[in-house]
Amino acid sequence: MTEQTLSADDSKSAPVLADAGDAGYDKALKPRHVNMIAIGGAIGTGLFLGAGGRLAQAGPALAIVYAVCGLFAFFVVRSLGELILYRPSSGAFVSYAREFMGEKGAFVAGWMHFLNWSTTGIADITAIALYAHFWSFFTPIPQWVLALIALAVVLALNMVSVKLFGEMEFWFAIIKVAALVTFMGIGIFLLVTQQPIDGTTPGFSLISDHGGIFPAGLLPMVLIVQGVVFAYASVELVGVAAGETENPRKIMPKAINSIMWRIGIFYVGSVILLAMLMPWDSYSKQESPFVTVLSHIGVPQAGNVMNLVVLTAALSSLNSGLYSTGRILRSMSLAGSAPKFTGVMNKNHVPYGGILLTSAVCVVGVGLNAVVPSQAFEIVLNFAAIGILGTWAIIVLSHLLFVRKAKRGEVERPSYRLPFSPYTEIATLIFLAAVVVLMGFDETGRITLYCLPVIGLALVAGWFGVRKRINMDVFEKTKL
Repeated sequence: MTEQTLSADDSKSAPVLADAGDAGYDKALKPRHVNMIAIGGAIGTGLFLGAGGRLAQAGPALAIVYAVCGLFAFFVVRSLGELILYRPSSGAFVSYAREFMGEKGAFVAGWMHFLNWSTTGIADITAIALYAHFWSFFTPIPQWVLALIALAVVLALNMVSVKLFGEMEFWFAIIKVAALVTFMGIGIFLLVTQQPIDGTTPGFSLISDHGGIFPAGLLPMVLIVQGVVFAYASVELVGVAAGETENPRKIMPKAINSIMWRIGIFYVGSVILLAMLMPWDSYSKQESPFVTVLSHIGVPQAGNVMNLVVLTAALSSLNSGLYSTGRILRSMSLAGSAPKFTGVMNKNHVPYGGILLTSAVCVVGVGLNAVVPSQAFEIVLNFAAIGILGTWAIIVLSHLLFVRKAKRGEVERPSYRLPFSPYTEIATLIFLAAVVVLMGFDETGRITLYCLPVIGLALVAGWFGVRKRINMDVFEKTKL
């Protein structure tokens, strides 16, 4: 393995370390695509749907939980951002794990990411089918048929080109942001004008007169941390997009930095607004909190509009999952730690082998929708949870090893850096470990923890199955 000698400000002619898995991609993602991928990764169904049940469980303290979890999610993506500026790669954290942790680290990183997004894909197609059943037009169609149609459409579009993927994510994110901005505008208007909602005047008094910030105590606030973390589960996807972007060193810092204030406005701001519009115990997990407010003020078709938004969020997640796993598996394939067919590209520079493998797992999800439609969503989320935490931990560990290597003078850190390293990485790893512990206090989370030995054994068996064909020479000196 050769060493990296390029800093963020060096000449483009300077030699750099390059991953062979990055060759052949079409640099078609524009700055607007990357910015919206960053936004879309930070805004999903965890806010549009999950906030209602969590508000009912923990009250206004949910805003604090979103802020704390959002801060650590930002530390993860900021760690990834520094590695991107050091060396942009479509293999993203798999490529960085390979360089700083060895091929075993890359193997674990890649397959944990695959576990996350293949099972999340099942959850997504299940959610899409459920959201479609909201409208009577789709009610006669079986849930598994709708799930299969959703998978087929998104798969076909992913095969066309990375530019089409970028356009889809751009417009998906526009819909989500527009919905949030519109709601927040309506909410602020109601606050300023003191328009009563169900006879109750909006304002901070709805928090202070209903138990304060911690109406249910501290324990419910702590227990919802694990669910809130998963609401941020797509923030790392911006790193995969870096490999198909022109001049990522210029685009990525702005896109990544914007994640922090967007979390502050859209997650923390929305929850505070919701708590000041209606009493916290008016919300429930059966309904989007935004629909709850809009329906109580008489906005027509509020349920239809929000159902369209959450349907869009699920389509966006499925789209991103197919995109990222295709790139990650190609990086692994060229190193020998994934099936050889996942490394092939079509004429449009799309690594279709990995995308097809992820889709094949999603087809299993179609089967779950046919056999146990009411349980399909919960079954797969158990596995996705472990994949998310594993991926984030490997990103932070790779960054920590990168910083240590930089201190020895073996590599050079870019000027765009994770603040307060290495303490930030250590705190983030402790936080992620705490989330795993908290999962044990939840029935669904305990099932996930019971699966850990099975996942561990599968990784060990997989490694022994591929170790003889590992290619240790996937890095080469090149020029940007």
